[in-house]
Amino acid sequence: MSMKEQWGTRAGFIMAAVGSAVGLGNIWRFPATAYENGGGAFFIPYLFALLTAGIPLLILEFTIGHKYRGSSPLNFSRMNKKSEWIGWWGVIIAFVISTYYSVIIAWAISYSFFSLNQAWGEDTEGFLFNNYLQIAEAEGQMGGLVPSVLIPLIIVWAIALGVLFRGVQKGIEMANRIFIPTLVIIFLIIVIRAVTLPGAADGLQAFFQPDFNAIFSGEVWVAAYGQIFFSLSIAFAIMITYSSYLPKKADITNNAFITGFSNSSFELLAGIGVFAALGFMASQAGVGVEEVVAGGVGLAFVVFPQIINEFPALSGLFGFLFFVSLVLAGLSSLISISETYVKGFAEKFGLSRKASVAIGGGIAAVISLLYATNGGLYFLDTIDYFINQFGVALVGLIEVVAIAWFMRKLGPLSQHANRTSDIQIGTFWKVCLGLITPLVLGYMMFDLFRQNLLRQFDTPTGNYEGYSDVFITYSGWGVAFLVFLIGVILTVIRWKNKRGTDDYKEAL
Repeated sequence: MSMKEQWGTRAGFIMAAVGSAVGLGNIWRFPATAYENGGGAFFIPYLFALLTAGIPLLILEFTIGHKYRGSSPLNFSRMNKKSEWIGWWGVIIAFVISTYYSVIIAWAISYSFFSLNQAWGEDTEGFLFNNYLQIAEAEGQMGGLVPSVLIPLIIVWAIALGVLFRGVQKGIEMANRIFIPTLVIIFLIIVIRAVTLPGAADGLQAFFQPDFNAIFSGEVWVAAYGQIFFSLSIAFAIMITYSSYLPKKADITNNAFITGFSNSSFELLAGIGVFAALGFMASQAGVGVEEVVAGGVGLAFVVFPQIINEFPALSGLFGFLFFVSLVLAGLSSLISISETYVKGFAEKFGLSRKASVAIGGGIAAVISLLYATNGGLYFLDTIDYFINQFGVALVGLIEVVAIAWFMRKLGPLSQHANRTSDIQIGTFWKVCLGLITPLVLGYMMFDLFRQNLLRQFDTPTGNYEGYSDVFITYSGWGVAFLVFLIGVILTVIRWKNKRGTDDYKEAL
């Protein structure tokens, strides 16, 4: 069973945890978020959020996985039988994310080859939506499969499931030992080249120029906590699953600090590379940096191709390296996301790892075909928004409140972490998780519902992106509710392996 597997080395676990945390959002979300929220001054609330929420949550999830030795649902069940549904909720969220995350990696594979001869031409936006994605005219129109997306998508799933089939040591650990060092080397090359471009200094000045007035804004602090929360792969079963494979002697708190600061270091590196390139683009266009700043899909697949078009030399190589870095960052995260339901299904239904990978990963791969259709981008955009905002953030809030306030497990968990760790945790850690994190996440959820309420007056339909009521109902709210419902249904089903009682007692 997968529950008996274990990391070969401490470095293997750290690389896998860092690989999970370092994903596409580090490259295309963090730079724009920092710029829009005070530039250099943003690092003050960002660092505070890392120390009061990010690392404490990592310690919490590493400790849960190490102490209870199972998948997220099994661990929550072992803490309290009535809380198993929280673990399944996180696992099913991870399942849904894997279905569309894989498609974005497929885009990056395609663009790696497009970059060699700048196949996107001058109109990079038109190429993305019309030529490559062949997007439907309106949301809800599925259309047919787009071959240029389908073929790399098959490759993505072949790699991810192939790694998962091989297990923890021979698969996940070995893959991350290749992916993460390669990713860091490639991105260092990108950054070094970017900072030597004309106009790079202007871009870096725009990125680091501090607006200290911003740190007095509550929205900036919420943005900092949101970035840390979504960036570290916490609250949807990943870190709990990965830490369940740790050996008995594992420095939990030190591993959490290394993982947290490694992730933040890569985000800073990404910010430098992205804004140096944006500064170059602005100088070539004769406009201010603020005119070319973008984030998300637009940054990666519209703006960066424009930057590559303007490169003075070796543009194809620079573009290829950039998109390969997206592929590596995406694959390491996709593997970790998929491992959550592979382990969960294996334990719940008494399946072998290979059977669980074939069934769970196979179903996810089939569902991902939805996003490879003409209407795929509309589904991806809506489901990503609702599953992250009304899924990940909400389950994170409930997880912390349940553990800290209702089950009152912070004391026993801190004792377990301290028995295996050099860095001891105590009152500050409990205050962070019992007070600071619930308050911040609670406000984030309140603000999210407030924004969606205000949107009723700001958009023609009152919906996200102005999408129709019917489309938002089934692809937004419907998916978010279905995830919760499936989690509850899985909780009702009995454990086929008697909840791994014997293995659990032996591990403790």
